[in-house]
Amino acid sequence: IRSGAGGAESCSGLDAELSYVRNDVVNHYALSFNLLIPSETNNLHFSWHAKSKVEYKLGFQVDNPMAMAMPQANISLQGEVPRTLSVFRVELSCTGRLDSEVTILMQLNLTINSSKNITVLNFKRRKMCYKKLEPEVKSPTSDKNSSKAIFDPVNAAPTTSTRVFYISVGVCCAVIFLVAIILAVLHLHSMKRIELDDRYGIYIGLFGSAGSSGYPTLRIEKNDLKSVTLMEAKAKVKDIAISRERITLKDVLQEGTFGRIFHGILIEEKDPSKEKQVFVKTVKDQASEVQVTMMLTESCKLRGLHHRNLLPITHVCIEEGEKPMVLLPYMNWGNLKLFLRQCKLVEANNPQAISQQDLVHMAIQIACGMSYLARREVIHKDLAARNCVIDDALQVKITDNALSRDLFPMDYHCLGDNENRPVRWMALESLVNNEFSSASDVWAFGVTLWELMTLGQTPYVDIDPFEMAAYLKDGYRIAQPINCPDELFAVMACCWALDPEERPKFQQLVQCLTEFHAALGAYV
Repeated sequence: IRSGAGGAESCSGLDAELSYVRNDVVNHYALSFNLLIPSETNNLHFSWHAKSKVEYKLGFQVDNPMAMAMPQANISLQGEVPRTLSVFRVELSCTGRLDSEVTILMQLNLTINSSKNITVLNFKRRKMCYKKLEPEVKSPTSDKNSSKAIFDPVNAAPTTSTRVFYISVGVCCAVIFLVAIILAVLHLHSMKRIELDDRYGIYIGLFGSAGSSGYPTLRIEKNDLKSVTLMEAKAKVKDIAISRERITLKDVLQEGTFGRIFHGILIEEKDPSKEKQVFVKTVKDQASEVQVTMMLTESCKLRGLHHRNLLPITHVCIEEGEKPMVLLPYMNWGNLKLFLRQCKLVEANNPQAISQQDLVHMAIQIACGMSYLARREVIHKDLAARNCVIDDALQVKITDNALSRDLFPMDYHCLGDNENRPVRWMALESLVNNEFSSASDVWAFGVTLWELMTLGQTPYVDIDPFEMAAYLKDGYRIAQPINCPDELFAVMACCWALDPEERPKFQQLVQCLTEFHAALGAYV
């Protein structure tokens, strides 16, 4: 049997091949999660045949009959599996009454001869159904061939029901007009409030209140960081400012158009004979004031947080006449994305350069750091391998995204609003509505896990950034990486559920990945 599901084998002696085929490629992981059927697809086709006599029973269920009619097959619901390769069709028709994501279950019971052993195959799929626009109602007076019961407004006096109708319409228009005035007044009042918030606090928007799903949710206005002045940004980090004399710059680790990251040395204030290694983020002479401000502001994203898998800033240098510098603890293998790509180059000559177990261990550490952020109701909004660092003990820490747009320009795209975003890492609600939460961070974690398993490849590399929202809405996702276990890809797929509430929490991801890591260790 070939259809929209994954591999299975019965215990009744029936040897069944069950697989999901897409673009002539068989995927064996599809039973791990419910695939989303593109909204424009109304029929599923199933190829089947049996070598001996096999009887079947076919049944369907939908979780929302208001949104989708009961699926219909072009074969009888009970009979015998054909002996020659045949195709049957299942029709999935939306009712058009409402917008909803519908879960469909097709159950196929197979019986060999008269055996009491039954093999049950469940096909679970999801499909987006959309409400149809009501067709325009044609006025009866416009039809010359209409019946004698047509009302003629010229030759007949209006009935009581007609008068009531017009009065009702008038009252509704008046109510709508009043509501519009009230909303306009409230909008002007809220705009004034936003201006005051932007003026007096650069941390506004970094923390949100917990929503009904347990995720902190908030909406970020466009260019919110750019509304902060350089003077305000410097004032917020003044308490951790140090003298330029204590910093020695060594090698340039990364360099962009206007930013650089150095390997630096910091002299201890209390004991000048002691030194420690640091990352130093700074800017070039051609950097604008807005770019400098954003570097300082974004560097504060993790400030004041303490966790073994986070790397917040420790000091800044904002002396007059000097380019501002941001200091972070040093991790000797540097940026995680660059490290993974280096492993990719080494892999050809040394396949054991980094093991799958090591990669899963890195994913666990990232999930632990993000779980801590979720508990503190902090939303990262730009989780990716490029915003993590690693040391020679394979310890991974999450950093802020300061300078990332400049150092990894191919990972960010402007969709026409003069704001660069990590489009390929963003959840659908973030792309469409600019809404961010811990649930959108979970989506980005799924993409980061994919980066780990592909050793730093770029996700959705063949998809136009302007088409990403439509691509995701239609149910498409990045493919399973080569040599990635089915169980691990199932974890990624769960992170990419369209409904934020259906995505796992970070603590659940930590537990799931830890169990998978232990299972891997049992075979090493």
